[in-house]
Amino acid sequence: MILKTAKGVSYLQLNSLLRVADLRHGFFLREGGISAGDFESLNLSHGVGDNRRNVLHNRKTVSQAIGSQNIFYVHQNHGISVCVVRDNNGHEHCRETGKASAADAVISASAGVFPVIQVADCQAVLIADPIKKVVANIHSGWRGSIRNIIGGTVRSMTDHFNCRPADLVAGISPSLGPCCAEFINYRTEIPSPLWKYRISGTHFDFWALSQDQLRTAGLAPDNIDICQACTRCNPHLFFSYRGQVRTGRFGAFIGFPHRRPGPSISPPGF
Repeated sequence: MILKTAKGVSYLQLNSLLRVADLRHGFFLREGGISAGDFESLNLSHGVGDNRRNVLHNRKTVSQAIGSQNIFYVHQNHGISVCVVRDNNGHEHCRETGKASAADAVISASAGVFPVIQVADCQAVLIADPIKKVVANIHSGWRGSIRNIIGGTVRSMTDHFNCRPADLVAGISPSLGPCCAEFINYRTEIPSPLWKYRISGTHFDFWALSQDQLRTAGLAPDNIDICQACTRCNPHLFFSYRGQVRTGRFGAFIGFPHRRPGPSISPPGF
């Protein structure tokens, strides 16, 4: 994991995804924006009570950092709907709901389009296909996780773009760690087959669950990377709903810029 700064904002990157040539990705920290109070400072969400102008300014800031004006947001609702971006203008088909505005995963094969997922304890799971030049960005909170939105998104990548799971490379964002992922009512909230991820008392390891879901979907273990940074334990770096409740959302982005000739994946050790 490395820290990068661009246009005055910082974001984390994972080694697995850095090996994919031309791919741009990152997990923004909470600093570098203009939001104040509970939303200080790089809040990207319009749905948490922040000033709309501040959010628009912050979104423009991350667009400049990414180097693209074609940033694709969706209305996340803790479901398992998947939007598939069809062209560089952001036209898409949203599986299950039929509405582009409501989805928790975005798949894009369009050069220059960068899907952004907003989180504050939930996982953003980034997936890239270095051969087909397809990316996915998944909002995997506990509700989506227990319904395996990760596996569903990988299947959609296969169905829509003939991606081979063995080619895919994935990274899991900073999120609620096993230290803080407590579910007091887990017996009614979490299906019993997933209780094996209970590490002690009422705490669960959702990092391990997501890793296993990626493996079950066909990804190679060496192609999966986890930030292993707990958002609740690091409120100076990330927004955390469990830690603050009224708070902002930081963003995770992924995408390929407009294509140019070159190898699909960098040599080992990049």
